[in-house]
Amino acid sequence: QAQLVESGGGLVQPGGSLRLSCAASGISLDNYIVGWLRQAPGKEREEVSCVDSSYGSTFYGDSVTGRFTISRDNAKNMVYLQMNSLKPEDTAVYYCATAPEFYSALHCGTVSHYEYDNWGQGTQVTVSS
Repeated sequence: QAQLVESGGGLVQPGGSLRLSCAASGISLDNYIVGWLRQAPGKEREEVSCVDSSYGSTFYGDSVTGRFTISRDNAKNMVYLQMNSLKPEDTAVYYCATAPEFYSALHCGTVSHYEYDNWGQGTQVTVSS
């Protein structure tokens, strides 16, 4: 059974950095579009970043462009999200998710957050002084 497990969240001061990790079991992540999404209290779920399966290209939401970097390590079956210059508004639960395998030929930026069908349990990121 496919399972995604996030780690790396925590409390960080504004301007600081965190690196989130997404470990997969039961599936090979290189066959899937993988996204990082977040949800803050009282707000809708937001797609932060994603990485293609077929093309290797990436997508970033406007609020994180230039600060966050997504990457894959196919040998370890993991995806990472490096978050720099963190802001209080980045505070949220961050989820790793995969889109259906038949989406693998698409560019991930075309996939909406509600189309991801396999989710991890989430990891809390809190940016506060």
